[in-house]
Amino acid sequence: MTMKENYKIIGKYIKDMSSETPDAETYIFVKDYISNYQLNIDINSKALKDKMIEINTIMKFEDKQNNKKKSHFEINYATIIKVGENVKEKKDLEKIILCDVQIEIYPQLEKALLDLLHNSGYEDVKFEKKVDFEQLYNQRLN
Repeated sequence: MTMKENYKIIGKYIKDMSSETPDAETYIFVKDYISNYQLNIDINSKALKDKMIEINTIMKFEDKQNNKKKSHFEINYATIIKVGENVKEKKDLEKIILCDVQIEIYPQLEKALLDLLHNSGYEDVKFEKKVDFEQLYNQRLN
């Protein structure tokens, strides 16, 4: 059975997006320390009618060091999928939501977050490491 029969993406959109740098001093500080910022991803979902599910992938790029001066960047990316009739098991559904869909949307989500950062004045930011959703999903199971 192919992935494609398991689910179909009906739509995807940026539900919410924010970039906060409160003042010039913070901007100058953050520019020097943004390499310490970390990517954080949170995924939640809710059932809609007709075997449709809304998946919210919330990606934050934030300072883990508790500096007084900090910026905050966040995108909530919504994906609406229709689940195939053949998906019966809860764990199959979880894999679709936490893994398969994420792998499919990640390039767009990453680009949206990078555009946000670059447009917010942090044009040197890039994400070296790709998020491995397969691995994250498997860690969750163990």
